[in-house]
Amino acid sequence: MVKSKKEEVPETEEEKVSKKKAEEKEIIEVDKEAVVEDKKAKLAKLLEKAKKLEKKVEDIKDIDLKKKVKPEEEETKKETLIPMEDYLKASIHLGTRVITPDMRKYVYRRRADGLAVFNTALLDDKIREGAAYLSKFAPQDIILVCKREAGWKAVNKFAEVTGVRTFTKKYPAGIITNTNLENFTEADLIFICDSWLDKNALQDAKRIKIPVLSICDTNNFTQGIDQIIPGNNKSAKSLGIIFYLLTKLYIEMRKLDVPVPQIQDFIDDWDNLQPPK
Repeated sequence: MVKSKKEEVPETEEEKVSKKKAEEKEIIEVDKEAVVEDKKAKLAKLLEKAKKLEKKVEDIKDIDLKKKVKPEEEETKKETLIPMEDYLKASIHLGTRVITPDMRKYVYRRRADGLAVFNTALLDDKIREGAAYLSKFAPQDIILVCKREAGWKAVNKFAEVTGVRTFTKKYPAGIITNTNLENFTEADLIFICDSWLDKNALQDAKRIKIPVLSICDTNNFTQGIDQIIPGNNKSAKSLGIIFYLLTKLYIEMRKLDVPVPQIQDFIDDWDNLQPPK
């Protein structure tokens, strides 16, 4: 007699839940293995990048950094016309509390009291440029105007040494524009000490279209000026140092057969002045 197949017993709810959990656990284990493999692959890539970076770092270590830095050091240590502390003694670097858009590029910072401070190294460069521009003109073709009393001593000394014609205190109106005047004077360059105080000379130069060289403080506008020497144009010390250097450079560049004066000839009590702390 053949036995009949045993009828299958349906799964209980408890068995179904248990089976489902087992399947989920298997899926989780597979996912974990995939994540681990992915992390291993990423780690391998990172290690490879690290080795490449390490090699680059080693290559950089072999570079002679002194040679790389040297040009900048030489620029920083560039020889100035006079020691930097002499510029500071003369207060050439101190501007006003007003900074015009024209002069902003020459300003280094503001002090706590609001005064603008010029970039002193830049002033040295601009004095050289101003002297080179001035030296293109012969003494008899230049008129120097300085209405500010603080500049009279230095301006007169400059005129005495170089032979440049100078007007202090008052600029005679129309002297370069009105040919009918008895004191009419021809000029190829007008040199002024302040574009505001000496504005009449500036306007005359613009009217007859001759170039203008000007010392400009932070509060000056530069429209109509062809060559600028930035710096403090309110102080006798500052104007003294500017005209001392211009005199020295003008003599050298024009090869004038005159002795170069001393800085003491331009600035009173120079030897007792102290640079600011």
